[in-house]
Amino acid sequence: MADTYRIYGSELSPYSVKVRSYFRYKRIPHEWLLRSAATEEEFQRHAKLPLIPLVVGPDGDARQDSTPIIEHFERLHPEPAIQPDDPTSAFLSALIEEYADEWGNKPMFHFRWTYPPDQDSAAERIARSMMPGVAEDAVMSAIGTIKTRMVPRLAFVGSSAATTDVIEGSFHRQLAILERHLETRPYLFGGRPALGDFGLYAQLYQCSTDPTPGAIMRAQAPRTLAWIARMLEPSPPTGGFEPWERLQPTLLPLLRDEIGHVFLPWSVANARALQAGEKTFAATLDGHPFSQETQKYHAKSLAALRAKYQAVADRGRLDAILTDADCLTALR
Repeated sequence: MADTYRIYGSELSPYSVKVRSYFRYKRIPHEWLLRSAATEEEFQRHAKLPLIPLVVGPDGDARQDSTPIIEHFERLHPEPAIQPDDPTSAFLSALIEEYADEWGNKPMFHFRWTYPPDQDSAAERIARSMMPGVAEDAVMSAIGTIKTRMVPRLAFVGSSAATTDVIEGSFHRQLAILERHLETRPYLFGGRPALGDFGLYAQLYQCSTDPTPGAIMRAQAPRTLAWIARMLEPSPPTGGFEPWERLQPTLLPLLRDEIGHVFLPWSVANARALQAGEKTFAATLDGHPFSQETQKYHAKSLAALRAKYQAVADRGRLDAILTDADCLTALR
């Protein structure tokens, strides 16, 4: 197994399962290792940040942060490609991935740590994965500790009683859009997964494993659940990417109603607050007030997204789509 990569992660980490799905799709030899007491020593030896996923190569090269990980390995393993050849569609896929990573994480985290059944379920699964084989009383103690640590972190994603309607409304709207879009295709951009699929599926997979959002999905989103199941271990491609003209009727609503009206206004407001040195910020998202603590990483991520937009050489067609989606101003 000298050529095998090691992925340190957790089944309850959307960014970990995102990278795992990519490695599975690319058929890159790897081991999936839960970050636990048994693996902590090696994790600490390679990690620059206390975050998962961590990918360690056969030569000891270590990488963190799911999007840079995927971009790095896409250069090493370009086939099967996870982005359309068309630069316009490729950027739209990257835009969806960014939305999933930065905004799609909010409903996931909100449901998981707001409602008691979800808190109990997640805390127990985390405790048992981190402490395999330990005594039951130690597991029960760890469950309480995890809840005590995680529930206050709701503030970091802007989850509060005042923002519940915005966050849960976004989740329901996203599911309704995906149900229509996935009616006639297996993946977001056609017959094979794109970068946007990896980002978005990972957040919704987590929701599907938690009691409250999972029940909503089972009742309302069977096609989305089937897509999630495909993304857990994507098969070799059986079709190509569809042209925008075929995707537009059902994918434009995701770009407009979620990304243009919710995600990008939030992201731009956060970046402006950071530049102004403000510790908190407020924005109106789809007609509703939303406020939270200013986040440095999100501003960095928006800058990277804008750089990707600028890198598209001929933006005439892309700009027309982004105008229809109410996204263009935020990306310039």
